[in-house]
Amino acid sequence: MIRFEHTEFLYLLLMIPIFILVFALMLQWKKHALKRFGQMKVISRLIPNASGNKPRLKLILLILAYTFLVIGIANPQTGSRLEKIRREGIDIMIALDVSSSMLAQDIKPDRLSRAKRSISRLIEKLKGDRVGIIVFAGNAYTQLPITTDYAAAKMFLSPIEPDNIPTQGTAIGDAIRLASKSFSKDNKNKVIIIITDGENHEGNAIEEAQKARELGITLFTIGMGLPEGAPIPVYDKYGNRTGYKKDRQGQTVMTRLNASMLQQIASAGNGVYVNATNSNTGLSDILKEINKMEKEEIETRIFADYKDQFQYFAGLGLLLFILEYLILERKGKWAQRINFFETKKQRRP
Repeated sequence: MIRFEHTEFLYLLLMIPIFILVFALMLQWKKHALKRFGQMKVISRLIPNASGNKPRLKLILLILAYTFLVIGIANPQTGSRLEKIRREGIDIMIALDVSSSMLAQDIKPDRLSRAKRSISRLIEKLKGDRVGIIVFAGNAYTQLPITTDYAAAKMFLSPIEPDNIPTQGTAIGDAIRLASKSFSKDNKNKVIIIITDGENHEGNAIEEAQKARELGITLFTIGMGLPEGAPIPVYDKYGNRTGYKKDRQGQTVMTRLNASMLQQIASAGNGVYVNATNSNTGLSDILKEINKMEKEEIETRIFADYKDQFQYFAGLGLLLFILEYLILERKGKWAQRINFFETKKQRRP
């Protein structure tokens, strides 16, 4: 398998047609300039050492040298062997509520930010498990397909905000259904973790949790919020808080945790419910439950031990540059001895 470490440098190869065009224009200019001094047959006799083919040969050598140097800079690499890595783990889909109520600050600094930090710490503790992320509010979307690339998982977690989903609501059922479809059929050990305040819940979540259970999926829920609730802050486009969300009567809207609903969902999914607090979001407790589950062997194949090959291309490119420099544009001595314009002297009768 061959790959390039720095593929962006390959765009420099697009300069080659420009080089050829410039060379062709220079030949045309040179030809027109010579015509101003007289007929080309006469001028050719005046400069018999000029070669018409060597400039073209030098251009070909320059283009080849340039091509090899660009490839060398891009650093082609070859995989020396196909390595099989066997892991034991569990497939985990995290479904995160990103509705506006998750901006409430009863859990500091706010429910959503605290949940994202906890998920990041959970990812750091995973060993061999695969993880994916789903975001939901009025609809559910896959933020990250299930993967063992923990660095990518943390990267895709960072930009999650309520603005990602324009439709407000708490479609837990849709999130469970989407997460259930995201698992590989090969792995029997599958877990869904729902992180939400459960407010404005739309009513098919328990049925979807039961369907997930029938597919062998264990479902855990984490309730983000305190019993007393909190107002929902409103921000302008610069991130400054301008007030709190109000209802049609002008009263400040209070968002409260729907713990009983989340308990029912977890029970239907053969899992447990954990209530988040300012000291503990509950993900560590759920991770302990997950670690009790039997882990299945997962086989992953990757190319390992990539070897750099840039030195061969760079060396060949430099060699061609030197060769081009040594070739002169005038004819060699052997070519100078041949006078194609000389005619034999006529003998006198």
